[in-house]
This record gives sequence, C-alpha cells and structure tokens, in this order.
Amino acid sequence: MKLRITKYSLISLLLMVSFSLSAQKEVRQNIRKGNKAYNEQKYSEAVRFYQQAIKENSQSKEANFNLGIAFYKQKEWDKSIEQMNRYLMIEREDPVGMSAAWHNIGNAFLQKKEVEKAIEAYKNALRLNPDDEETRYNLAVAQKMLNDQQDKSDNQDQENQDDQKQQQQQQENQNEQQQPEDKREKRPEKQDAPEQMSRDNARQLLQAIEEDEKETQEKVQQIKAQQREQKAQEKRRQNKDW
Repeated sequence: MKLRITKYSLISLLLMVSFSLSAQKEVRQNIRKGNKAYNEQKYSEAVRFYQQAIKENSQSKEANFNLGIAFYKQKEWDKSIEQMNRYLMIEREDPVGMSAAWHNIGNAFLQKKEVEKAIEAYKNALRLNPDDEETRYNLAVAQKMLNDQQDKSDNQDQENQDDQKQQQQQQENQNEQQQPEDKREKRPEKQDAPEQMSRDNARQLLQAIEEDEKETQEKVQQIKAQQREQKAQEKRRQNKDW
C-alpha cells in the first residue's frame, strides 16, 4: 500500500494576537512569500520566510504549521516533528488543525522507520478528527508494517536458534571424534537373535514327548494288570480255604 503523505499542505488560520498593525503586516507578507516559494517547490526559501514570520510573531499558528510542512518537504524529519509540536502548543481550539499536525508527525516518524511512534501519532489525530480517512489509511499501513517487522523478527529468532542447535551438534560430534578410542561412548552391541527351531527339530521333539507319554501309559497299564491279578489270586485262595 502506498502511504498518503500530503495532508493540509498549507493552512490559513486567523491570527489572534495583539501587536502593532505594522508587525502584523510584516508577518502576513512573509507568510505569503513563504507560501509562494513553497508552491514553487523552493522549500529552503519557504523555510526562511516562515522563520522570519515566526521571529516577528512566535505565536503565529499559520507560520509555525507551514514551517513544519516545509521542513518535511526537505526531508528534515526531526525538525518537522519539533515544529509541529510547537504548533500544537499554540493551537488549542481547532481540532481539525491539531489533527492535521498529528497526522504530519506520524508521517515524519514513519519516514524515520519509527513505526510505533507513527501509530500513536495517527491515533492522536483520529481522536481529534475521527472522520479523517487519510489518517485512518496511514494508520492501517503503519500497523501492517509493524506486524511485518514482528513476523520477520520472530522468524529470525527461530533461525538463530536452529543455527545454534546445529552448531552445538556439530561441536559435540567433533569432540567425540577427537576423543581416544577407549574413551568414546560405546553403544551396546546388537545381540544376535536366538536361533529359531526348525520344523524337523520340532517334530522330533514332539515325537519324543509322545513316546515318553506312551511308555508311561504302558507302565501304568502293566501295574494295574498286576494289581488285578494279585487281587484275583487272593480271592481264589480265600475260596479254596472255605
């Protein structure tokens, strides 16, 4: 977005001062000469005429305001801000003129890359003149610039952290390589997995178990048969005795 710089390039204000008619005439002449030089883009001449008018009447609102504008055109941002603040010390009745001064202070701060101060100046202007669309536009531009700066700063901080971590890891790896072999951290060797049992071995083992079980059953049957035979013999012996 393009910043809208121009704001009340020149203003005409009623002079509320009490001094001689001759002095008033000199002030008005110098202001008119300053305005003429300003319109011809001869800003250094305009500055000289406005300063002469202020010398004759330091309370001239028009001369003070227009001098701040002329300084701005010469890219003398600090002088422009200072002069607009002097105008604000004089002007206490016209909210539109005061809003215009704050607008121009915001523009000067923005030129100096002091975005936060520019934002505050634009807010002051809008408090005095809420319907000023030019100031509202410049405030939006300044807020976007501030957000972009903050995002850029956050990204830079993250990149710096990543670089530090990478450098730290590289340094640790380098230190490990420089250590003697016996002092390096040794990682446990990978244990071989137990050898899996083949199908033949499993079959043989199963057969052996079955044979053992069969032999056991046969022995049990033999013992039971012997016990039955003994019982039968005892029974026959008893019958014989009768």
